[in-house]
Amino acid sequence: MHFHRVHMEVTNICGLACSFCPPKLQPSKTMSLPFFEKAIKQLQGLTKSLAFHVMGDPLTLSNLDEYLELAHKYGFEVELTTSGYFLNRVAFSTLLHPSVRQINISLNSYNKNSLNLSFDDYISTVLKLCEEKLANHPKPFINLRLWNLDEACSEAEYNTLLFESLSSSFPVELSSEELYKTRPKSLRLASKVLLNFDSYFEWPSIHSTHYSQGTCYGLKSHIAILADGRVVPCCLDGDGVINLGDLNTTALSDILNSSRAQEMIKGFSQGKAVEELCLKCSYKDRFSDS
Repeated sequence: MHFHRVHMEVTNICGLACSFCPPKLQPSKTMSLPFFEKAIKQLQGLTKSLAFHVMGDPLTLSNLDEYLELAHKYGFEVELTTSGYFLNRVAFSTLLHPSVRQINISLNSYNKNSLNLSFDDYISTVLKLCEEKLANHPKPFINLRLWNLDEACSEAEYNTLLFESLSSSFPVELSSEELYKTRPKSLRLASKVLLNFDSYFEWPSIHSTHYSQGTCYGLKSHIAILADGRVVPCCLDGDGVINLGDLNTTALSDILNSSRAQEMIKGFSQGKAVEELCLKCSYKDRFSDS
C-alpha cells in the first residue's frame, strides 16, 4: 500500500469562517509534536508527501517550523494549504523551508469572511511570498487557488479585482470574461507559480440528500490523520465520521488492514460506496466514468 500523500491535520484551527466550508463541530485541537513524530514514523514507506491540512490552517501554529523540521528529518516533503490570511505572521524562511514542496493559497477565502484586513494588504503579502520564492527558492510550487468559478459567476466582481492585481504583477494578461468563458484548470504565472481554477463543491455530510454509488481515491491515493489521532479515509472527512481507528491506541498498519478499511477498498474497486457518508458524497461523482 502506497499513498500519493497523507493529510496530516497538524491543527484543526483555521482562524476563519469561510461561508463555503461546513461549520466546525470538533473541539479545537493541535497535534502535539511527539504524536506527530510517532505518526510520521509509521508513514515511512507508505508515502513521501505530507499535506498539512484537513480543516485547519497550519499557519496558525507559532511553531510550524518544528513540524517541518521533523518532516525533513524523516525524509518527507510537505504541502502547506492556507487561506493566506496568516501569511504576514509567519517568516518566509519557514514557509520556504527545505521540506516544503508546495504551498497552496486559497484566494477565494478572502472575500468569504469579514476580515480586518484590506484586500491590498492581503494580496500584497501573497505577491511578496511569490517574489521571494522566485528570487531565492526554486524548489517549491506556489499554487494560487481560485475555486469559485460557479455558473452564476457569483464572485465575478472579486475575481476581476484579483485578476487585475495578478496581471500587474506577472507577465500574464488575465481577462475575467475570457477565463469564465474558457474555464481553464490552471495557468502558469511564473516558474512554479500557478493559478488553479475549480468550482465550489459540496462537503460530504450524513445529512445530505445526495445518494449515489461510485468510486473514490480515498484509501487509494490518500488518507488523513486528524489532529486528535483518528485515521479517516478521505481528506473531506474532517469530523471523523468514518473513524477507521485511533493512532493513540492502534498501529497504523492494523488500522489500514482492518475489515472496515478493506471493505471500503474492495467496494471502491467495484464502483460501490459501502459507507453512508460516501453514499451521500457528491464529490466522488467527479471520478465517475459516465
